[in-house]
Amino acid sequence: MIGKFIQENITYDGSQLSSLWAFRNFGLQGDSIVSFRGSCEVKIDAMVDLADVRDGDSIYSEDMLHFIVEHFDMDLEKAVTRQRLLITIIKELLEELTGCRLKRKGDDLYHGENKLSVSIATLSPVSSMIHTAINISSNNTPVPTISTSELGWPEHRSAELAEEICQRYVAEINSIFMARCKVRGVD
Repeated sequence: MIGKFIQENITYDGSQLSSLWAFRNFGLQGDSIVSFRGSCEVKIDAMVDLADVRDGDSIYSEDMLHFIVEHFDMDLEKAVTRQRLLITIIKELLEELTGCRLKRKGDDLYHGENKLSVSIATLSPVSSMIHTAINISSNNTPVPTISTSELGWPEHRSAELAEEICQRYVAEINSIFMARCKVRGVD
């Protein structure tokens, strides 16, 4: 498992949620979590969540920390489980760093009624993929949101936050793999 924060700003438009994106763009071959900072604007035709499409929802934020995860297996239930693991890692870290209590509802994080994150898990032709993002800015969002800076994490330290999230996710996935390799089967 490889984790990497990309320094350049990238606007997330949904096209990044495609197989081998990390390899094609950054040479990261294999299971990976890639993070970057940038705005988010996903049009209806690029949305993966069909419940959002049916509801006519839009996804927009001026500034977010994005995480693109790719695992080379084709199990959607495992991808959703990993997605929720990633959200839980983000929740725990932000609570640790800011002292704010967050609420996880499925694959989303909230502070009160204000939404902090967006997230989706899906399959590509060769892998399972996750996009998760947390607001650095809550300006002009289509729903009530909150940002990491409003929670007390300084905006200028967003890259540090992203790198720690990537490191914790990589460590957790590697730990899960090793846990499978130390037990004997039972009759």
